[in-house]
Amino acid sequence: MAAASTTKISWRLQEFEAHSSSVSCLALGKSSGRLLATGGEDCRVNIWAVSKANCIMSLTGHKNPVECVQFNMSEEQVVAGSQSGSIRVWDLEAAKILRTLMGHKANITSLGFHPFGDFLASSSMDTNIKLWDVRRKGYVFRYKGHTQAVRSLAFSPDGKWLASASDDCTVKLWDLTQGKTITEFKSHTAAVNIVQFHPNEYLLASGSSDRTIKLWDLEKFTMIGSLEGDTTPVRCIFFSPDGSCLYSGATDSLRVFGWEPDRCFDMVPVGWGKVSDLAVCNQQLIGVSHQLSSVSSYVVDLKRVKKSGGAVIQGIIQDNQPLTEPKDPKGAALRRNYERPTTTCSSQRRSPSEDEADEKVSSAEIHNAEDYKEIFQPKNAISRTPPRMSEPFPAPPEDGEFIIYTPETTSVNNKVGPSTRNEPIGLNVADFLPVSLDTLSDEEALSQIKKGHDTMCVMLSSRHKNLETVRAVWAREDIKSALDTAVSMNDLSIVVDILNIINLQPSLWKLDLCTTILPQIDKLLQSKYESYMQTGCTSLKLIMKHFWILISDTLKAAPSVGVDITREERLVKCRACCKQLKNLSNIVKNKAAQVGRHGSAFKELQLLMAPLDDSL
Repeated sequence: MAAASTTKISWRLQEFEAHSSSVSCLALGKSSGRLLATGGEDCRVNIWAVSKANCIMSLTGHKNPVECVQFNMSEEQVVAGSQSGSIRVWDLEAAKILRTLMGHKANITSLGFHPFGDFLASSSMDTNIKLWDVRRKGYVFRYKGHTQAVRSLAFSPDGKWLASASDDCTVKLWDLTQGKTITEFKSHTAAVNIVQFHPNEYLLASGSSDRTIKLWDLEKFTMIGSLEGDTTPVRCIFFSPDGSCLYSGATDSLRVFGWEPDRCFDMVPVGWGKVSDLAVCNQQLIGVSHQLSSVSSYVVDLKRVKKSGGAVIQGIIQDNQPLTEPKDPKGAALRRNYERPTTTCSSQRRSPSEDEADEKVSSAEIHNAEDYKEIFQPKNAISRTPPRMSEPFPAPPEDGEFIIYTPETTSVNNKVGPSTRNEPIGLNVADFLPVSLDTLSDEEALSQIKKGHDTMCVMLSSRHKNLETVRAVWAREDIKSALDTAVSMNDLSIVVDILNIINLQPSLWKLDLCTTILPQIDKLLQSKYESYMQTGCTSLKLIMKHFWILISDTLKAAPSVGVDITREERLVKCRACCKQLKNLSNIVKNKAAQVGRHGSAFKELQLLMAPLDDSL
């Protein structure tokens, strides 16, 4: 048993019900790696100690689903942004609301605390970035320049710059005091989801839906590396504390990258699904993910992970020669380091009379007084002994059994039972089996289980055959012919499979393709399947981004002199597309009123499609 525990590189730490409805966001405290904040469609922010089953405190006040949450550097404050665009900052030590900030017109997409002082940055689907002084109402600066939703914000370690990543495929670097763009990086070919500064050097990393991580030199403003190898969009990256490597949380795996030259040191399988946040503590990497109302946390033992040397993964570096580890920290001689201020700004508490209306509707419900006092209250007392250091999380002794924590009310009265992780989330496998299965003989039970198996095999074989047909047409003719073939099969699943491919390659899109796809998007947006709806939303965003200006300008243009066949054909296509877009706009408006993840996606689409109301 003891020997088995030493062989583990990664394991699941816990799984628990975090909210009474779906979890929409979460964040780890980066300083300790031991605090977790979750935001949900129940409009609450819940605070947890990683690995413990009980909710420490629940923060209320938001009237709309919480879309984004973040701790400050000292983990004494937490900020949350809602679907309506409002932002609330809580003081965890005092267990009360500190400030409510209003100003954004759409969903909050990213939040970040300044490393020094009382400043906070926020971004939204309204494309704006705002810098706030938490001690006052109203924003200090507004940074405008992105053309689509901003997905990630990060302050430089010296607090002078702000980096932003956007769906418009760009990364911008802002001068905080001047309020203007320093530079813009444009090498990504799809939405940029995450941006991170190196902890010491003038280096920036960005992860994108184009499945690459790009590294930018912040002295020369040039790209010094493009790390490839992820098979899914990059949404979660984190520099090691010493800055020697970069961790990428891919779907069901952790990748460890180096640069100059670009290479992948290691790839560790981890069953965390779509991991949402990472932190490092005690030579362990903590990763957290969410699905429906549950949250899972995982641990990777970094002592057993290659973080340098000659590890090679095909596609990252071509030769198989071992790479010698440099004696000095990576890049120390190549790039300058950040100069940090020697003093920091002190916090100024608001007087009790300020924002009394907020305090009436916003509260911190402490569910676990012991954990609350242990984590937050010692800061009020004079420390006479060295602070207690958190211990590494022990690895489970052997594979197989896991414990799942399922709080009944996201707080107390917890039930402890065997894990149901092997069952599909949201489904009860028992519903698909005969009630009296345990009383049947082996042959009868097997016969019951295999019911429908042949039908499923026939259906999957037919789908595979249809996809092979579409693939053959694509190879022989072009993408438009292939999509027409898929549509003619009258099987929406085939259309979804094709769209999921071409949505990743915007360069393949032409106006001809839009005329075929738009009627299919109508069906996808009204589908009962979530994956179909998401695919339809992605395709519609691409069309609005790349073709709306062309369609609008073509329809508004004065009639040409003489006969121009090409222009007439384009005009016909633009009219057809505009008609379809207007129909889809009505569907989007209706669905934007929904609460939750779907409502958020459709609200974003509604903003993109706003020009339809003002034109033609």
